[in-house]
Amino acid sequence: MAPRLLSCFGVRGSSTSTTGKGISGHNAAVVAADVPAGDGPVLVQLFSSQGCKTSPEAEMLVSRLGRGDFDGQIRREGGSGSPAMILVFHVDYWDYMGWKDPYGSSQWTVRQKAYIEALNQDTIFTPQFVVQGRVQFLGNEEETLLKSIVEAPRFPSPAFQATFQRPTSETLRVSLTGALRMKVDSTGIDIMVALYENGLVTDCPRGENSGRVLANDYVVRKLEKLCTVKDLAAKKTVSETAHFTVWDGFNSAKCGVAVFLQNASLQIFGTQSFQLPNEI
Repeated sequence: MAPRLLSCFGVRGSSTSTTGKGISGHNAAVVAADVPAGDGPVLVQLFSSQGCKTSPEAEMLVSRLGRGDFDGQIRREGGSGSPAMILVFHVDYWDYMGWKDPYGSSQWTVRQKAYIEALNQDTIFTPQFVVQGRVQFLGNEEETLLKSIVEAPRFPSPAFQATFQRPTSETLRVSLTGALRMKVDSTGIDIMVALYENGLVTDCPRGENSGRVLANDYVVRKLEKLCTVKDLAAKKTVSETAHFTVWDGFNSAKCGVAVFLQNASLQIFGTQSFQLPNEI
């Protein structure tokens, strides 16, 4: 392949346990996640594409990470719960290679480009890991991934309680109430909410992965900014709602919600995740 500004190099649904209960008369559920007493999970973001020949290896790596295969190597002493929270963003710039990634989005390409700039890189490529918004590296480097998670700065998880509602068959409403468990100064922080899907299987008849059956977990389908907060005490309650339009074939049993705090440079300062209730 000729030199380009882009290159292709070569499960557990929630990082916290959840409980849910139905609300009489409404298609809704309240979920309270177990909040770790100490530091919360490290956010691992993977920028990937079904059109990239080496991305499936990275996707397999995050699936193993999500189901706990490496917990013994990355969990800090005295830690509880999953040490990592995973989000996979499928970019769209490989679609020209003959296979249009059904989960690819220009929105995720824009997010990856923002990290390229923030981390002083000059090449956009897949697969690419970004850990806690502070370091990046090639997406099939298992040893580097585990080392980066161990060495990443960690922060308390927010203590949100989530209410999930389906106002219509095409929409999902996620209401979060709770404390961030960290002080926010005047520079502010964005509270982001991602809706992701597990257990995706795709027959790929064209492109660099022609003839392969591709398996994908933690694939981000929607991402919204819940709100921006400034000058906030650690125990101050935040209460906001995110609205999502769901896709055809939406199955809540395969989906989860990831909440994370990020600053203007996309550095991560806290994470919390919820498994969607089956009945929602």
